[in-house]
Amino acid sequence: MSTFSLESWLPMQQRRVEALLASRLEAIARRSPAKLAEAMRYSLLDGGKRLRPVLCLAFADATARASNGGGEPANDAACAVECIHTYSLVHDDLPAMDDDELRRGRPTNHKVYGEAMAILAGDALLTDALALLATGPSAEQAVRGRLVSELALAAGAGGMVGGQVLDIAEDRPAQLDYLVRLHRMKTGALIKAACRMGAIAGRGDEAAVNAAELYGDAIGLAFQIADDLLDVTASAEVMGKPTGADAAAGRHTFPAVVGLEASKKMAQDHVARAVDAVKLLEPEPGPLAALARYSIERSN
Repeated sequence: MSTFSLESWLPMQQRRVEALLASRLEAIARRSPAKLAEAMRYSLLDGGKRLRPVLCLAFADATARASNGGGEPANDAACAVECIHTYSLVHDDLPAMDDDELRRGRPTNHKVYGEAMAILAGDALLTDALALLATGPSAEQAVRGRLVSELALAAGAGGMVGGQVLDIAEDRPAQLDYLVRLHRMKTGALIKAACRMGAIAGRGDEAAVNAAELYGDAIGLAFQIADDLLDVTASAEVMGKPTGADAAAGRHTFPAVVGLEASKKMAQDHVARAVDAVKLLEPEPGPLAALARYSIERSN
């Protein structure tokens, strides 16, 4: 019996995502001012783990084997999720938010193109993500409409944006319940949506979509806990951005609230929940189980 290798599978999936993003951005650039397209390209095509689109495609592939789905709705869903994620990073780096100068080892967007263009590039990535997802043949409109709703709700006031508001609140308490709520919205909502969207695009049944939701919820929290741990334990060179920023800004993190060892245990427990949730789709350990482990075992 063969053993699944994330080390060989993940780079192939990341290249798959890079090609999809480049083709979608090329189409957007043809109707955009050149400087705006350049600023969008700078942040969207600068690499990264591509975890969200890879998760989206992995769930589409897992469900499509049983229901003959996937296709362009899945590809567009993966790209739309990454466009939303990238817009959030561009805006988070701005002086009014996290005021960061480095992202993935390079100057942040506003350091290169100015604050106004960075804001507009983020706005364009957000809006064009939804347009990309909504546009397709009439036969796909039912599934595409559902995908648009999933992504918009995850990115909006009850999801990622609302979580960012909780994160910057001056009166945020150093309480685990608050921290979990914050990150279920800020980080987890988009990761959970990526998983659900993949299952929806793959024409998975209700059980498959529910499995994707349970998995995504668990991985979203595990991923954020791992980020908090890396901010304490990893070097700036490995991370590609300054470390210790959360502590310097007075933000409450999982290690600060519950301690390093308890944080590691929480992350491991969430990964176990995720792996258990997708046994329906993946009876033998494969990409979904491996991605769950990767969410906390990564080095940056």
